[in-house]
Amino acid sequence: MTRSRAFKINLPHFHKPRNLLQVVVWLTTAIFSVLAAGFVASFLVVTIVSKDLPSPNKLITRQVDQSTKIMDRNGKLLYEVYGNTNRTLVTLDKISPYLIQATLATEDAQFYEHGGFSPKGFVRGIYLCVTRQGCAGGSTLTQQLVRNSLISNERTIFRKIREFILAMQIEKVYSKDEILQMYFNEAPYGGQAVGVEAASEMYFGKKASDLTLAEGAMMAGLPQAPSYYSPFGVHPEYTKGRQTYVLHLMRDVGWVDKSGQNHKIAAEIIEAAKNETLVYNDTGGKIEAAHFVMYVKKLLTDRFGEQMVASGGLQVTTTLDLDKQNILQKTITDQVTLDEKQYGYSNGAGVLEDPKTGEILAMVGSRNYFDKNYDGKYNVTIASRQPGSAIKPINYATALKQGYTAATVLYDVQTQFTGASASEPYIPVNYDGKFRGPIQLRYALANSLNIPAVKVLKLVGLENMIKTASDMGIDTFSDPSRYGLSLTLGGGETNLLELTGAYATFANTGTFNTPVFILKVTDSKGSSLYNTPTSSGRKVLDSGIAYIISDILADNDARSMEFGTGSTLHIPGYTVSVKTGTTNDLKDNWTVGYTPDLTLGIWVGNNDNTQMKNVASGISGASYIWNKAIKEYLKDKKDVPFVKPDNVVQVKIDAQTGGAATGDFPSRLEYFLKGTEPTSESQMRRRLTICKVDGKIASQSCIDAKKTEEKTFLFLIAELPEWQDAVDKWINDNHKDDEMYHPPHDISTAYFDSSGEAAKNGGPLVAITAPALNTKVKSGDSVTIQADVSSPYAVTKVTFSYDGSVVGAPVTSIPYKKNIQIASTETSGQHQIKVTAEDSAGNDGSATLSIQVV
Repeated sequence: MTRSRAFKINLPHFHKPRNLLQVVVWLTTAIFSVLAAGFVASFLVVTIVSKDLPSPNKLITRQVDQSTKIMDRNGKLLYEVYGNTNRTLVTLDKISPYLIQATLATEDAQFYEHGGFSPKGFVRGIYLCVTRQGCAGGSTLTQQLVRNSLISNERTIFRKIREFILAMQIEKVYSKDEILQMYFNEAPYGGQAVGVEAASEMYFGKKASDLTLAEGAMMAGLPQAPSYYSPFGVHPEYTKGRQTYVLHLMRDVGWVDKSGQNHKIAAEIIEAAKNETLVYNDTGGKIEAAHFVMYVKKLLTDRFGEQMVASGGLQVTTTLDLDKQNILQKTITDQVTLDEKQYGYSNGAGVLEDPKTGEILAMVGSRNYFDKNYDGKYNVTIASRQPGSAIKPINYATALKQGYTAATVLYDVQTQFTGASASEPYIPVNYDGKFRGPIQLRYALANSLNIPAVKVLKLVGLENMIKTASDMGIDTFSDPSRYGLSLTLGGGETNLLELTGAYATFANTGTFNTPVFILKVTDSKGSSLYNTPTSSGRKVLDSGIAYIISDILADNDARSMEFGTGSTLHIPGYTVSVKTGTTNDLKDNWTVGYTPDLTLGIWVGNNDNTQMKNVASGISGASYIWNKAIKEYLKDKKDVPFVKPDNVVQVKIDAQTGGAATGDFPSRLEYFLKGTEPTSESQMRRRLTICKVDGKIASQSCIDAKKTEEKTFLFLIAELPEWQDAVDKWINDNHKDDEMYHPPHDISTAYFDSSGEAAKNGGPLVAITAPALNTKVKSGDSVTIQADVSSPYAVTKVTFSYDGSVVGAPVTSIPYKKNIQIASTETSGQHQIKVTAEDSAGNDGSATLSIQVV
């Protein structure tokens, strides 16, 4: 019989046993020696491997990077800001039970029963590492937590041993629920999303607590190979296969809960989950309101620093209303796409502000932030552009501050202003090239006429307008020396955010609010870091002035001269103030309008400042977008008119001249600041007594001759004397033969005889009124001679004569009278008295009278 030698132990220090007792002793000693050696070896390995192991307490005390969440005012997520990791910590009760169950069934069904590791799984993992088949598989959730948070992910035996040791330690330090909660906050789910909350938001746009069974199963399948199974990866079809596998595990294998009971999901429920269509976020954690979010991110960085924003877990509630933002974004995108070829502009932008608080409710910086065909990330709302006529209301508000009124008459006539040099005068023109002559301020602003606006700026002063603009939030007009009179036509650059804020000041009865983007900021634990200060704003404009400007900009009839009554600026059923602006070079087109509750500013143009085409101010371009968006915002809301302040009065005025109304001419109602309303008729229209003979202002001679008639004339006196020639030219060009526009300025020079007929070669008309003809006077007595003198010219002197001899000095002022002493030796009979008058024209006239001396 041959003895097998396949298994032989050589122990040189022991003799062969001679009986059963010796065999037992020998085997016991051998086993003890092996165990002792194994223990020593294990101790040495553990000691070496355990060197510099991190403390499991680091799971609680270590600084964990968390993403900053930027949300709209209603808590809707706009964007998450993170450095290398997108993470939001949540407690176990904030995680869908479906996700918890799916994770246990897939990753560690006996989690609540083991002490941190699975012997079978551990041996299998070691075997795979030794045989170089890959160090994977068999890890418990506790081990995965260690791997995800405390040690590197390298695939070596030593790493597995370290993982094992730390898992054991963690199980002694923390409860099972604490470990499970930490796992869910540390597990990788694809991309930069770490933890279930960030992943749930990224994939489904919802909180982890709201995940369905189908969604939870999909999420539970990701940690093993996030990139491979991600629905946003190269092979999104793999996602469904992995989800189905997880659901089958929940049906067939199940999981053990903390009470030790095994659970499984019924087959019919699993089938329903498999058939559920998963709806993913379009871009996997897309950014909403991108330009607004990027602006807010900069504000946060300025306040809290880059690191805090990237990994501090800030919870930021902004002023944005995502629903309103989406309305504005869609309206801009759709309209620009529609108009691009016809009007030659490729971009649009908009700002929606609450004028009462300054809170920005919507900010659209371009037609599409993600469009790579042009610079979609270019935020036009904060870019410097020329506002065109949209700046005019600030100019006219400055005029009202200085005592001008909505009824002030301005002259829309071609006018030359001092330009950059004497050889280069500034001659503005209206958009349509027309000149309308005298026009009241209300209609000049409502119809956006350029020439009256330039005149107003000249009258109020450039620095005063810039001061008003600065008070209303426009800080870009910093240096008055850079600008000229063209500033009122948009010759200075501002931006849509500032301009919208300025209009919001009108809407808010003259109170300016600094634009607000952030309502509050809390840290990851909910402690307050920042709250928007409660502020009533800064009063920068009289409420009455704001009201009058708002009323003008809401007056659809007033602007009908230029825009008609059915333009895109008219919102039927609502009181809405609005103004347009287009630069002369057609590079920028604007519409800004408001109610007491909202202010909306729109811009269209090209990022590269190329010229548009076919864009008519106020009736195309930005106004289309403005009209559609504001109608959507006002839909189903009641009209909110502007409230007239106590310092504003409404009075009836002459519709043409702006003076106090009379019964003879058409009138209209107008608003005035108290104390500026007209109390008398305007001197622009006057009734004159005209001498029929020569059409001049009637002299007393003409009146005495009863050769007069009453006529009404318009006296068009320019705002400044140097502009009078331009006004006169307009009159001659447009009303050359209209007598009303050519009032006489000279007094009639016609002379009349005693019969009232005009004398061809006349002089002053003299009539001796005392004494009567052939009055008897005793010698030695005196007689008073009195005369009336009528002349179209000034009477220079009146001379009295008695029988051909001048009596005393001439009389040079009324009354024309002289006492004549009759000599006591005067002979009886008739004697002649003569009165001669001379005028400033060198003409003379006389009258004689006989008296009887007795």
